[in-house]
Amino acid sequence: MGKRNMKWELPLLLFFIVATVLILRRNNVFQTDEGLVFGTVYRITYQCADNLKDEIEAELKKVDASLSPFNPTSVISRINRNEEAQADTFFTTVFRRSEEIAKETDGCFDITVAPLVNAWGFGFKESIFPDSAMIDSLLDIVGHEKVCLQDGRVVKSDSRTMLDCSAIAKGFGCDAVARLFDRKGIQSYMVEIGGEVVVKGRNPKHDLWRIGISKPVEDSLAVNQDLQVVLGITDAGMATSGNYRNFYYKGGKRYAHTIDPKSGYPVQHSLLSATVVASDCMTADAYATAFMVMGLERAKAFAESNPAIDAYFIYEDEIGNLKTCFTEGMGKYLVKQ
Repeated sequence: MGKRNMKWELPLLLFFIVATVLILRRNNVFQTDEGLVFGTVYRITYQCADNLKDEIEAELKKVDASLSPFNPTSVISRINRNEEAQADTFFTTVFRRSEEIAKETDGCFDITVAPLVNAWGFGFKESIFPDSAMIDSLLDIVGHEKVCLQDGRVVKSDSRTMLDCSAIAKGFGCDAVARLFDRKGIQSYMVEIGGEVVVKGRNPKHDLWRIGISKPVEDSLAVNQDLQVVLGITDAGMATSGNYRNFYYKGGKRYAHTIDPKSGYPVQHSLLSATVVASDCMTADAYATAFMVMGLERAKAFAESNPAIDAYFIYEDEIGNLKTCFTEGMGKYLVKQ
């Protein structure tokens, strides 16, 4: 009787062992997808047996159709042309968060900066290198208090005011893909769009996700890949803003893409790069931009007083040497190299 049972038990045991191994292998498969979106490159790695590139790109197209000023049919483009446009969920979420951060940062982050960004040649319209009179004129139509959202429509106090969510849209795009993965029950992923990142769970080596912060070396072609530091993070959003790639020279003077919404001019200070870690990438993206407007001392003070974020700053000292500083909480993310 015992021998007859063994005839069935041994094959059954082997079957369960093989099935378990196959299931574990299937559940440990990571996909990596790459492509172009928002005028930049995305790279997404996620733990899933099935490839979801079509669904990922469909989600990113929704973000583009809502927030891209380069898409003439997008919600934001229609608002900028003063057409009747109903704000969708994506636009509403970004607009409201932008208003909150504009108030928190005393206007250092402001999506109505579009006319100034365009005038300096970093926006979605042809530039007209501005003089002081033009700057003064444009400042009259810039300011987050000049727009509001009422019944799903943007109301402007001046029809010439335009919006540009470029300093928050990449972060929001990362969050949108992350939410897609969460809905599907995916436990581990890394979503990166143009340097902005959302991570959850563990990487394919079952470790924290490793995310590098680039050295702020003048590199308009993004050829230089030298890293200043590497962070080990999970379950967070991370964004970096800097003036070392998007800039130009005119008349021997360097003009960086970060425009101060209060002065109307490109920023000129020692802060070269600001990296922010927050609970979501949209928030990290917006604060990183605000910090580049603030400059080092104001940005440090703001970050240190805000327990919901951590920040890492790279700046130049008086003789041009690269220096770094960071909030106390950022120390836990730093990876020894």
